[in-house]
Amino acid sequence: MTLVCRKYRVEHVLSCPKGGFPSLRHNEIRDITANLLSEVCNNVCIEPHLQPISGEHLPGTTANITEGARLDIAANGLWGGRFERTYFDVRVFNPHAASNRQTNPYRKHEMVKKRAYESRIQEIEHSSFTPLVMSSTGGLGPASTSTYKRLATLLAAKWDQPYTFTMNWLRCRLSFSLLRSSIQAIRGARSTAGKASKATSLPIDLVISESLITDH
Repeated sequence: MTLVCRKYRVEHVLSCPKGGFPSLRHNEIRDITANLLSEVCNNVCIEPHLQPISGEHLPGTTANITEGARLDIAANGLWGGRFERTYFDVRVFNPHAASNRQTNPYRKHEMVKKRAYESRIQEIEHSSFTPLVMSSTGGLGPASTSTYKRLATLLAAKWDQPYTFTMNWLRCRLSFSLLRSSIQAIRGARSTAGKASKATSLPIDLVISESLITDH
């Protein structure tokens, strides 16, 4: 007779912090996004520290006023002019969790991020803030969808590739990253996840053709 742990269910393993799997999943998406941004944006950095608050009043009771707070990515030139700075914060949530079944989880998690950081970014950093919310099964929130569409547009122009091919390639990278992390969490491997490879000027049309990815 085989005994199975009651907690070992998909909704549990995709959220369980044991082994650091949620952090590995989050960090790989962060690194992939930062590498792609570095292809078309200026002054891209990972985990930038925010300026300390010195007497400023931030609206709302949930604004993050912690000294030493930092976000996942900062980059110049994605939105607006080349010197316009945007801060990004990644959240990958488990859509199978009970807390994400009753409401629109993408908008809920976006609002949590915005309430925590948007006013501070606007008032202290004088920049814009974009939450990158996605599910562990590959879904993207509204802000993430807009961000990656804009990123694909800039990459397609730089690499002289069709937008549809570039967008499919970008979605493929994100989806496979999330798939790898989900499999790793379910299998319970304890090896360290490899670092995301740096994006380069690739023959995206050949990649799409060989992988039989089509735009629907």
